[in-house]
Amino acid sequence: MKTPRWLPHPWLTALLALSWLLLQHTLAPFHLISAALIGLVVPRLLKGFLPTTQPARFLPALKLLGVVLWDIVVSNITVARLVLGPMSRPRPAWFKVPLDIEHPTAIALLANIITTTPGTVSCTVDEPGRYILVHALDCSDPAQMAADIKARYERLLLAIFDSPPPAPSPATTSGEAP
Repeated sequence: MKTPRWLPHPWLTALLALSWLLLQHTLAPFHLISAALIGLVVPRLLKGFLPTTQPARFLPALKLLGVVLWDIVVSNITVARLVLGPMSRPRPAWFKVPLDIEHPTAIALLANIITTTPGTVSCTVDEPGRYILVHALDCSDPAQMAADIKARYERLLLAIFDSPPPAPSPATTSGEAP
């Protein structure tokens, strides 16, 4: 489905309009019109700075959301036991997660998922080296933890963003302002 040229980023339009209405705490006509104008004008002004959108696959995205939410709950319990347990002995570790994904949005999402899951932090995304450097609060087997991250998250991100990222628009590559 192709979006009209006057609506370059429909999700951003909806998010901005909804955010405006939530900040105003009212559905008064003036604020509805303001929300619509903000939602339509701001993405249009930012069009040259934002990448063109590409459709993502819905089912893998929904599955990834479920996996991440489940892992956040389980990790919170695990970290709480580790921190509050009187006999706990955390084994912190640094390890690299090699990247198979190439799409910049997918790489950023993977780094954010790792950081959002309690007990792990993505510290460096090395795009030329094709890895993410991760610190884990408690890790007995770094290689297995890296394999788990790849199996649980990267595999689904590959399914969502299986095509290469869109090429930059000519306006952003020529050095000229849009």
